[in-house]
Amino acid sequence: MTAFDPEGPETPHSSDDLRPADPVEGGAPQAATRKQVRKEQRMVLFKSPGFIIGVLIVAFWVVAAVFPGLLSPTGPDEFVDVPPRTPPGSDALLGTDGVGRSVYARLIYGARPILIVAPLATAIAIVIGTLLGLIMGYYRGWVDEVLSRIIEAILSIPVILMAILVVFTFGRSRPVVIFTIAVLFVPAITRTIRSAAISESELDYVTSAKMRGETGMFIVSREVLPNVTGLVVVELTVRLGYAVFTYATLAFLGLVGTNITTADWGIDVSQNYEQIVRDVWWPSIFPALAIASLVIGVNLITDSIDKALKS
Repeated sequence: MTAFDPEGPETPHSSDDLRPADPVEGGAPQAATRKQVRKEQRMVLFKSPGFIIGVLIVAFWVVAAVFPGLLSPTGPDEFVDVPPRTPPGSDALLGTDGVGRSVYARLIYGARPILIVAPLATAIAIVIGTLLGLIMGYYRGWVDEVLSRIIEAILSIPVILMAILVVFTFGRSRPVVIFTIAVLFVPAITRTIRSAAISESELDYVTSAKMRGETGMFIVSREVLPNVTGLVVVELTVRLGYAVFTYATLAFLGLVGTNITTADWGIDVSQNYEQIVRDVWWPSIFPALAIASLVIGVNLITDSIDKALKS
């Protein structure tokens, strides 16, 4: 699977696994049961070592992105008082790059671009994909047919080709990159939520709501959506990990921004990886490890949430 695979591995969940409780006609007992289930799921989640480790990793990079000056006294473009290509050590914590800038400082400041683009793109994709999936799964008929054909058409285009086409057509600005990544993920999210919505729409509580005369949008938003929320959360965390890799890959290919001196993990790997053959590995290896650590942290959180929902 490549960094650009927007679908990722099949999510081995059924709608029954992710539904907090069997949907029955309202009342206090049902609300109390769901509240108790959610409480138990939170307890399982917060006691999970993987969740704690994942949160600590992600939290560190979030702090680096929001408050980089607290972690690095040196700016990303400042030249330090040691020669270029100085290896990691006491003179320079993570060494210096080919022009004498601190690799550590660029690592800290480089967290900001990826932690702006990836979460925003993922959030947009989740909102659009969930909405389309619910509409397609509930209404079916010609609505499902038309939207399914559009999604299949988008999925038939090679992802990297689509990304390059969009970026070169509309520019390399941050909003364009966010929109591009979001578009790449919407079809896969839509198909996942659609499958869950179809399963939910066949259950008795939806039939009961129809018999009460509830409108379709009411049933979708108040009945079906709450029961696929667990799947939406899992999709959100899964796609966030892919968004990190996708942005890093676009940056590596030079498809983000216009200033190659900007502190950015993908750009730094791209600018320095050729020096590895000269035994100058630190300017490219450390940003690559930062990308990997962030993805690992997100995946640990995803796995913990998945296990908690199925507990």
